Amino acid sequence: MLGILSAFFLLIAAGTPRPADTYPRQPVDVEHYRFALTLSDSTDRIVGEATVRMRLLAADIRSVTLDLADASAAKTGRGMRVSAVTRGGAALVFSHSADRLAITLDHPSTAGEVIELVVRYAGIAADGLQIKPNKYGDRTFYSDDWPNKAHQWLPTIDHIADKATMEMDVVAPAHYQVISNGRRVEQTDLPGGTRRTVWRESVPIAPWLYVLGVARFAVQTVGDYAGAPIETWVYAQDRDAGFFDFAVPSRDVLAFYSERIGPFAYEKLANVQSNVGGGGMEAASAIMYGANSVTGTRTVRWRNVVIHEIAHQWFGNAVTESDWNDVWLSEGFATYFTLLFIEHAYGREEFASGLRDSRKTVLDFYAKTPDYRVVHENLADMAQVSNGMTYQKGSWVLHMLRQRMGDDRFWAGIRDYYARYRNANASTNDFRLAMERASGLELSAFFKQWLYRGGIPRIEGTWQWDATAKQVVVELTQTQPGEPFVLPVDVGITLTDGKVRVERADLAGHAARFSFACEQEPSSVALDPNVRLLFEGRLARRP
Repeated sequence: MLGILSAFFLLIAAGTPRPADTYPRQPVDVEHYRFALTLSDSTDRIVGEATVRMRLLAADIRSVTLDLADASAAKTGRGMRVSAVTRGGAALVFSHSADRLAITLDHPSTAGEVIELVVRYAGIAADGLQIKPNKYGDRTFYSDDWPNKAHQWLPTIDHIADKATMEMDVVAPAHYQVISNGRRVEQTDLPGGTRRTVWRESVPIAPWLYVLGVARFAVQTVGDYAGAPIETWVYAQDRDAGFFDFAVPSRDVLAFYSERIGPFAYEKLANVQSNVGGGGMEAASAIMYGANSVTGTRTVRWRNVVIHEIAHQWFGNAVTESDWNDVWLSEGFATYFTLLFIEHAYGREEFASGLRDSRKTVLDFYAKTPDYRVVHENLADMAQVSNGMTYQKGSWVLHMLRQRMGDDRFWAGIRDYYARYRNANASTNDFRLAMERASGLELSAFFKQWLYRGGIPRIEGTWQWDATAKQVVVELTQTQPGEPFVLPVDVGITLTDGKVRVERADLAGHAARFSFACEQEPSSVALDPNVRLLFEGRLARRP
């Protein structure tokens, strides 16, 4: 596992054509966290002890810094106060301000040295861990770490590239059940009506994937896939409806992605009803869904959310982007792989309908924000880390890449990408190279056009039937600002018997004329009949 500084240098060496996000890199790699937390019904104050094992990647390091919300800087008094930092039982000097915990080491490092620090702290989280009643009025505790809010309640290197194994050791009132990442390794009743629950994640994951849910749950093991249990955790009042809703399609989705992409990375898959957010949150091995996800009716909307969040277990969780600039590697992938499962399980028409909906989202977005690029540049404002373009346009980029490569080579590239970067980090450049290896194609121009450039192509066109030459003549013009896109445009020619012939028009300049042999006058001619291209446009019959 690479520390974020090492990953940054490799990213630059690989020739990625834009700077990294602005998170301050350090020459360290956290290997493991252990969070011991005490929760109470009498207060929202949490008491924590974090044990952080890290490897120092350079010689002569004299201090390291963790991210942790600072109560002294908050007007509300919320945040954390650190009482001690120790190493091997000996106290270390530290300072805590501006949400950064700077720790002075007891001696300069040697390159590759592994150290273990213990941070004792307490406070009321301003964000990240939400303690509030659920829709039934019951008290609950839920994490909400996306995109970089883990440091609001946990001392971490709160960056997407810093992956580590972790444990969550929670003491809470015994009337609650506790869910977290990985496998439960202990549950012990303690004096005073409390219970200790320990979950251990043995696979390295990024801090935004750390999860905690503490509530009165009804819990069911639905089955397993390849030895990984599939579980449902819902509010006790929603037991019957929740067990019904989450019984499907988890196992089928796990099987599809495992067979097509590569092995599921984690010890379990839990679908958890939560008290934060309105949709789904893809925490590794324990997915959180909004309170209203349980309806007892298995709606298509929530079915698709389940598929999307399970897809994230491969992309975003197991293969995590090295940099906040590349969030489309999570969201675009999960969006498109949801459609790929839909195509597999529910048919081509529902798949195509999903693509059309995504295309409309992209068109509506670009009508208001014409210059937005999918891959960020030097991202500093985390409020801008994700929007519909990282989801919907990212999904469309994968769809068009699949058309260009062909199914077999596309899936071969996906499998290679997953195998190389599973439980590690990858960049857009890493993904491009994997797809080039699989296809034998040079894809730099394709990636630059669709990911590093704003806007989409707009095509105005006309067609007519030349009865003398027995040809359909199509004239196409790109009308968007800037340089023309290089586009393979499908032209669908519908004959009088209802059959559709698809011809290809390679449009590389601002305008071009194409002629296609046709023995009879078509009843209609249309662009992109099989939903293969992201564009805005129309094709009118010339009088």
